[in-house]
Amino acid sequence: MLLIVLAMLAILVLAGLVVMYVAYPHRGEEVPGAPWLGDAMSKGVDALPTLDEDEGMSGPISKAS
Repeated sequence: MLLIVLAMLAILVLAGLVVMYVAYPHRGEEVPGAPWLGDAMSKGVDALPTLDEDEGMSGPISKAS
């Protein structure tokens, strides 16, 4: 039971961090009350590899008949 509660708490914290990143640093704004958190999230995202639009897919998606 304790393991389930801890797992759910970790999921909620991660979801809250994603929502906070999308709401503030992703749009170029400061996180109110915790600007260090926005800086840390931006540094973490900059360190991760990403795909550009032209690198994502090599051609159009074809539908199978």
